[in-house]
Amino acid sequence: MPSTDSSARATRPVLLLGAGSRPYREHLLQRISAVHPVVLADSEPSSWATPYLCREVAVDLADSEALAVAVKQLNEETALAGISTYMEHHVEAAAHLAERFGLPGTSPASAAACRDKARTRQLFAERGVASARSHLVADEDAAVEAARSLGYPVVVKPRAMGGSAGVVRADSDAEVREAFQRASWETVLGLDTFAVRGVLVEEYLNGTEISAETVVLGPADVRIAAITRKRLGAEPRFQEVGHLVDAADPLLGDTTVTRTVVHAVQALGIERGVLHVELRLTAHGPVLIEVNARPGGDLIPHLVRLASGIDLAQAAVSLATGAVPDLTPSHRRAAAVQFLYPPGTGVVTHLSTPAALRFERWLDRMIWTRHPGDQVTAPPHASIDDRLAHWVVTGTDQAECDQRIAQVFAQVNARVDDAAHTTACTR
Repeated sequence: MPSTDSSARATRPVLLLGAGSRPYREHLLQRISAVHPVVLADSEPSSWATPYLCREVAVDLADSEALAVAVKQLNEETALAGISTYMEHHVEAAAHLAERFGLPGTSPASAAACRDKARTRQLFAERGVASARSHLVADEDAAVEAARSLGYPVVVKPRAMGGSAGVVRADSDAEVREAFQRASWETVLGLDTFAVRGVLVEEYLNGTEISAETVVLGPADVRIAAITRKRLGAEPRFQEVGHLVDAADPLLGDTTVTRTVVHAVQALGIERGVLHVELRLTAHGPVLIEVNARPGGDLIPHLVRLASGIDLAQAAVSLATGAVPDLTPSHRRAAAVQFLYPPGTGVVTHLSTPAALRFERWLDRMIWTRHPGDQVTAPPHASIDDRLAHWVVTGTDQAECDQRIAQVFAQVNARVDDAAHTTACTR
């Protein structure tokens, strides 16, 4: 039987910072609202989110003082149970507010270290965590000097962006100069408003990319709830074209991966929260790319729940309210998401799939995120905003998911026109 304290806590609202876009975030808000009343604080109203909320507060989330005043008033009126966010933009704000109002959460210093990739690398180097060698550079000449010292190829990236925006492999001095300029200005989803500026030149890591969906219950209790196999587009960009989660992934039992993740969490001083930890499996072992102090994006928590039953959205809000989440798997399956990028740059003129496809029981969702008339950019210059669609499939294992992903892809019809020619993705 739950304690009186835990029952009372469950009836108090959780403050959520930012709703995000419906195609990628609704699954999280739906799961959170199933266990807690939710008050949403956001700069602009999100009509899609309203059915999941008990209250909305309009406030500029980039204005820390205005946000603090609004939360103070809200807390006095409703006695908040916790403060949470699944948006990269707001992890620092959530940490500062939780500390200010005496609520559980990631420390502001740890949240800031996760947002600032230069600080992340510094802490990893100081504590001996396996991580890419990295230099923070101020201009093109410094970038070239750093690249030469590391040895080509290198990766050039923004200091505090996300969604692979501005991240480029460079194989020469000329490419480094071009990549520096791109990393200096490229942004996605308005993250530049909340980001510390700067450019990093880093060692290129050759190997398979994964993420460890990690739950930190306490300083000495770090659990990997799932391993995500990340599918990347062609280099020199590192666009994520899909993800797969298998509840029976052998890396869940790999002590080297676990040890590397634990060391990274401890180096950043994180004592509570759900994290998205990115690594590459190199010939020398797992190496850290970055740690995000929030659940993974791109529907990864949804894949985890489909594959194992573990609910990372609810785990995050449990930790934000001082409760202990249930991380017990209820089943062992696999789930995958695939993102459709434009076949060419221009105007979308046609998007379709056969009507019968929606009746496949293994197709969890098929969502168009662009529409006819939209202007889009094709890889390698595309961003996640240019994705035309995504679909989620389930299966008994990775092989079955891969087969079903391909089965959907073969039935997609997407046409993009420009003034000179037409490009299409028709299977």
